[in-house]
Amino acid sequence: MPFLVKLLITNMIIIVCTQIGRKFPTLGGLIATMPLTSLIVLVWLASDNPGDGRLLTDYTRGVLWGIIPTILFFAVVLFCFRRSMPLGVAIGTGAAVWLAAASLHQWLLR
Repeated sequence: MPFLVKLLITNMIIIVCTQIGRKFPTLGGLIATMPLTSLIVLVWLASDNPGDGRLLTDYTRGVLWGIIPTILFFAVVLFCFRRSMPLGVAIGTGAAVWLAAASLHQWLLR
């Protein structure tokens, strides 16, 4: 599939999620945490690498274990917001925790 088509489809999904999130924040959050991005990447990997089951297996395993750093990111961001911290501080702190957890994730999966 051409790169531009992939880019357009992926961006459309993000835009739709953002619009839903504006009107219905909790539904937008639920949709955003759905495996949309992971599913899109899985489809693109499968279409670009037909028959490479090992690639898809390794990718899926990484996604599964990658949920843990992502949960930590959002837990920290929520904690910061509940203490009225600015957006930049909340995201920066969450990103630092995510980076540490993601580094551990990569080290453990070697």
